Amino acid sequence: MRKVFSPQMSIGQRDIADIKIDVSSRDDIPIILLGLQHIYTTQPLRDAVFKILEDVVPTKIDAEVTKIVAIDKGRPGMNQWSILVLGSLRVGLNTDYDRILELANQHNTLREMLGLGCFDADKRYRLQTLKDNLKLFTPAIMARISTEVIRAGYQLLDLDIHALIRGRCDSFVLKTNVHFPTDISLLHDAIRILIRTCVKWSLQHALPEWRLHKHNLSKFKRRYRTLQKLKHSTSKNDAIKAAKALEIKQAYQDYIDLAGFYLERTKASMLTLKNHFHIPEVLLTDLSTFSLHAERQIEQIRRRAIQGETIPHDEKVFSLFQTHTEWISKGKAGVPVELGLRVCIMEDHQGFILHSQVMQKTTDDKVAVPMVKATQAKFLRFNACSFDKGFHSPANQTDLKALLEQVVLPKKGKLSKADQNREYAAEFKQAKKQHSAVESAINALEVHGLDKCLDHGIEAFERYVGLAVLSRNIQKLGTIKRDMDRLRLFNGQQKLVA
Repeated sequence: MRKVFSPQMSIGQRDIADIKIDVSSRDDIPIILLGLQHIYTTQPLRDAVFKILEDVVPTKIDAEVTKIVAIDKGRPGMNQWSILVLGSLRVGLNTDYDRILELANQHNTLREMLGLGCFDADKRYRLQTLKDNLKLFTPAIMARISTEVIRAGYQLLDLDIHALIRGRCDSFVLKTNVHFPTDISLLHDAIRILIRTCVKWSLQHALPEWRLHKHNLSKFKRRYRTLQKLKHSTSKNDAIKAAKALEIKQAYQDYIDLAGFYLERTKASMLTLKNHFHIPEVLLTDLSTFSLHAERQIEQIRRRAIQGETIPHDEKVFSLFQTHTEWISKGKAGVPVELGLRVCIMEDHQGFILHSQVMQKTTDDKVAVPMVKATQAKFLRFNACSFDKGFHSPANQTDLKALLEQVVLPKKGKLSKADQNREYAAEFKQAKKQHSAVESAINALEVHGLDKCLDHGIEAFERYVGLAVLSRNIQKLGTIKRDMDRLRLFNGQQKLVA
């Protein structure tokens, strides 16, 4: 039976409201714990967050239909409050599961925040338990919790959540955990996975073709390394240049011929497994998927290196393991290309992230209006927003004016007289000058988790972004609480001196 958090305290357990957190510490852990402590100790906020956390439950697939697991049956699961605490720390500290496991098992203040007392020394979390439970969060659930955290932050700052809210919108690239892609390296990845997967099947069903798999892998890698080292001749002698070009072309041909040989052997093994050993198709998904990858890469190498074609960008894949990875050139100095996905954020002037969106195969100008509408759905008085030129389009200028009282969206290219009057106005120039503050929020997100996503798959990518935004808002809430506690402590010391 899974509970959000048991209200019944055990012997040796300390009430979360009584946990002493060092407000003088400059580490990130106390700040996040302060934000979590404020969530727990503020009754209306706790009720709202716990109500949302009730939706964090496991699911199972039964007859190809996803069903929610009954929470009133089975063994006690990891409670949702612990999932929130450890998930916030994992991304907020920009760390991996191994360090979070160590903190959860050894960090005394954190264990108190998890509801463990001095008599719970034998209570230990396991690595797979953390991985399985932290995956239960969904972006929608985290967005709902984040909205409640922002409302609590406004209350702490004594601001009216129903007053005018101003935002700053910008995007950045969250990198995926991939190596730099070339067509030959991607083909090497595909054949490597195919051979290793076939070897695993051969150990169970005695497929004779894969006895020399180590030799096959080594042989294919030698061809790959040979291609990597080959360079086109810079000689002024046409005969030398032509001979070198022919050598390179032959090396490419040898490489894809060997890849094709292993690919055909893989397909033969798949037929044997399905027809002779009656292995279900679903268990051979990896072989089918990477066979298609190998076929595509062989064809693209043939077209590019041997036939001299230019491969269209939309036909390229930049990772076989993170297929959602995009090749992004934002024109930054010293950063010609980034591999990952764009993430768009909407920040308010208090530093909270009001909304975020993962941008798959889209650009800034396509998300400006959806970002504003989504933010207004959460905060009704969101009525002013600034953007940079990348979000400009004539349609956006019109649509945003219908949604917002103030739109700061600089126009690309030469300005008309009307555009000059609009962009040279004092109010527009002041808001445009303040817009650059969003870069501070982006930097903070990158420092606290959103520099590179280590999780696999697009669903995990979106979950990672949602958790990072939630963690950042909790950290911002903790920062406000820490500053207030420091000021209260300072005033108390001043009174004692007086």
